[in-house]
Amino acid sequence: MSIRFHSAPGRRHNRYLLMRHGHSQANARRLIISTPARGLADYGLSEQGEAQLEALLADWHWPAPTRILHSDFLRTTETARRVAAHFGLEPQPEPRLRERDFGDLEGLADSHYRRVWEHDARDPEHREYGVESTASVAARMQGVIASLEQALRGETVLLVSHGDPLQIMLTALEGRLLTAHRAREALLPASITMLD
Repeated sequence: MSIRFHSAPGRRHNRYLLMRHGHSQANARRLIISTPARGLADYGLSEQGEAQLEALLADWHWPAPTRILHSDFLRTTETARRVAAHFGLEPQPEPRLRERDFGDLEGLADSHYRRVWEHDARDPEHREYGVESTASVAARMQGVIASLEQALRGETVLLVSHGDPLQIMLTALEGRLLTAHRAREALLPASITMLD
């Protein structure tokens, strides 16, 4: 799946590909796995996720990345390693690309996401259930691009992250209210969005 995204700010020094990790064991079990305590060492890619990456790499039609940064969760690390090996690159962990922390909902069924998103639609600063606010997620995710813009020129950077953080960042880059992040079409596992 390919999505082109045009953001309002001025021309960037680098090109960015935003990738959601492949289908994971957490997706397969329909669980919320959002904390380092569980996400760093467990809940990697599912067989479906491995197949998605194989198909993606066989039919790659985006610019070839020159750098790959990824959330250090297992599912994103495995995704990044697979893509990096294909392009002969060494992936770099970047903790700011981690999953949004869903607080007290950690380990529960993913049907509980809806409870958080209902609060998100009213208040980007809320921390109901101990979750990380959308404002905080937007700040750390945009911080990754800001850092890369200061450090690099002319690179094609693949950022491998998670669904909610990527949707929140795209909403922020678009200049829309963070309360509208769920109004965006959901990013599918192993999908890539290119920032122009």
